[in-house]
Amino acid sequence: MEQATSTYDLLDRLGKGDESAFTALFERYQKRLALLIHYKLSPEMRRLTEVEDVLQETFLEAFRDIEQFRYEKPGGFFGWLARIDDHVIADAARFHGRQKRRAGEVVRFRSVGTPDGPEPVDSATPSRLLAEKEKLLALIQRLDRLPEDYRRVILLAKVEGLSNAEIAEQLGRTREATALLLHRAIKRFRALRESGTAQ
Repeated sequence: MEQATSTYDLLDRLGKGDESAFTALFERYQKRLALLIHYKLSPEMRRLTEVEDVLQETFLEAFRDIEQFRYEKPGGFFGWLARIDDHVIADAARFHGRQKRRAGEVVRFRSVGTPDGPEPVDSATPSRLLAEKEKLLALIQRLDRLPEDYRRVILLAKVEGLSNAEIAEQLGRTREATALLLHRAIKRFRALRESGTAQ
């Protein structure tokens, strides 16, 4: 029997009614999922909706449907979240394709302006949220400087957590070519991080 990971333990606690375990899951996966959402959203959708809104909706749906999730292997929970965000993004695209938003139809999370709204999943301080957002934006800026194939292989490997075989299948390459592409992509990414420039 596979040894339980900490994600497994948190899911087990959540299944036993410990809702604080869901907050810990959110904190563990929010940055990776936000990065993935950013690249799943088209440039047009990025103008119409915020990554944070998709992220919140994804976690709200996950919380609502958590009983449907079955832990089978490490990485499975993140994969499940990624499939949920696919649906959230598709719903948002359909919504924007059909009509313009009317403020009265949108459910806003609790804030000073909407004190009766539902509580957001992450109740961190504004300064911490800003720092996290700045880190995410810096990461996105570095990834955007990479060639498309480098960025894609890094997202598949390091964000979605796919194996080399799974990545090779998605990219239509051999495992060896995929491993070499990932090696080069990571090397270029590190060079960008160390130089702090676009070269």
